[in-house]
Amino acid sequence: MDDKLSIRVNVADRYYPLRVDREDEERIRMAAKLINDKVLQYKQRYNDKDVQDFLAMAALQYVIKALELENNHDVTPVMEAVSLLDKKVDQLLTEE
Repeated sequence: MDDKLSIRVNVADRYYPLRVDREDEERIRMAAKLINDKVLQYKQRYNDKDVQDFLAMAALQYVIKALELENNHDVTPVMEAVSLLDKKVDQLLTEE
Protein backbone atom coordinates (compact mmCIF):
# COMPACT_ATOMS: atom_id res chain seq x y z
CA MET A 1 0.00 0.00 0.00
CA ASP A 2 1.32 3.40 -1.01
CA ASP A 3 1.50 5.54 2.13
CA LYS A 4 2.02 8.78 0.20
CA LEU A 5 -0.08 11.86 0.74
CA SER A 6 -0.76 14.65 -1.76
CA ILE A 7 -0.50 18.07 -0.16
CA ARG A 8 -0.23 21.68 -1.26
CA VAL A 9 2.36 23.77 0.55
CA ASN A 10 2.33 27.55 0.55
CA VAL A 11 5.77 29.16 0.42
CA ALA A 12 5.93 32.94 -0.04
CA ASP A 13 2.38 33.13 -1.42
CA ARG A 14 2.95 30.37 -3.97
CA TYR A 15 1.45 26.93 -3.71
CA TYR A 16 3.46 23.82 -4.46
CA PRO A 17 1.87 20.39 -4.87
CA LEU A 18 3.90 17.69 -3.16
CA ARG A 19 3.58 13.97 -2.72
CA VAL A 20 5.06 13.08 0.65
CA ASP A 21 5.18 10.26 3.15
CA ARG A 22 2.47 10.67 5.78
CA GLU A 23 5.01 10.82 8.60
CA ASP A 24 6.80 13.74 6.86
CA GLU A 25 3.73 15.93 6.36
CA GLU A 26 3.90 17.76 9.68
CA ARG A 27 7.64 18.47 9.30
CA ILE A 28 7.15 19.79 5.75
CA ARG A 29 4.29 22.06 6.80
CA MET A 30 6.36 23.33 9.74
CA ALA A 31 9.28 24.05 7.41
CA ALA A 32 7.00 26.04 5.10
CA LYS A 33 5.64 27.96 8.09
CA LEU A 34 9.13 28.83 9.29
CA ILE A 35 10.10 30.03 5.82
CA ASN A 36 6.93 32.11 5.55
CA ASP A 37 7.49 33.63 9.00
CA LYS A 38 11.07 34.58 8.07
CA VAL A 39 9.96 36.04 4.72
CA LEU A 40 7.34 38.10 6.55
CA GLN A 41 9.99 39.42 8.96
CA TYR A 42 12.12 40.53 6.04
CA LYS A 43 9.10 42.05 4.24
CA GLN A 44 8.32 44.15 7.29
CA ARG A 45 11.91 45.28 7.69
CA TYR A 46 12.85 45.87 4.03
CA ASN A 47 9.76 46.86 2.08
CA ASP A 48 11.71 47.97 -1.00
CA LYS A 49 12.93 44.47 -1.87
CA ASP A 50 11.46 41.65 -3.94
CA VAL A 51 10.07 38.40 -2.46
CA GLN A 52 12.88 36.54 -4.23
CA ASP A 53 15.37 38.51 -2.12
CA PHE A 54 13.51 37.55 1.06
CA LEU A 55 13.46 33.89 0.06
CA ALA A 56 17.18 33.97 -0.64
CA MET A 57 17.91 35.64 2.68
CA ALA A 58 15.72 33.13 4.56
CA ALA A 59 17.35 30.19 2.76
CA LEU A 60 20.80 31.50 3.58
CA GLN A 61 19.92 31.97 7.23
CA TYR A 62 18.46 28.47 7.59
CA VAL A 63 21.34 26.77 5.77
CA ILE A 64 23.86 28.56 7.99
CA LYS A 65 21.96 27.30 11.04
CA ALA A 66 21.82 23.76 9.61
CA LEU A 67 25.58 23.81 9.01
CA GLU A 68 26.19 25.00 12.57
CA LEU A 69 24.06 22.16 13.92
CA GLU A 70 25.82 19.68 11.65
CA ASN A 71 29.20 20.80 12.99
CA ASN A 72 27.95 20.49 16.57
CA HIS A 73 27.15 16.83 15.93
CA ASP A 74 30.66 15.99 14.76
CA VAL A 75 31.64 12.95 16.81
CA THR A 76 35.18 12.68 15.46
CA PRO A 77 36.84 14.27 18.54
CA VAL A 78 34.89 11.97 20.85
CA MET A 79 35.78 8.91 18.77
CA GLU A 80 39.45 9.88 18.84
CA ALA A 81 39.35 10.30 22.63
CA VAL A 82 37.63 6.93 23.05
CA SER A 83 40.20 5.27 20.79
CA LEU A 84 43.05 6.78 22.81
CA LEU A 85 41.48 5.60 26.08
CA ASP A 86 40.98 2.14 24.60
CA LYS A 87 44.66 1.94 23.69
CA LYS A 88 45.69 3.04 27.19
CA VAL A 89 43.42 0.44 28.79
CA ASP A 90 44.88 -2.24 26.50
CA GLN A 91 48.39 -1.18 27.52
CA LEU A 92 47.50 -1.34 31.23
CA LEU A 93 45.93 -4.76 30.84
CA THR A 94 48.88 -6.22 28.94
CA GLU A 95 51.40 -4.87 31.48
CA GLU A 96 49.89 -6.88 34.34
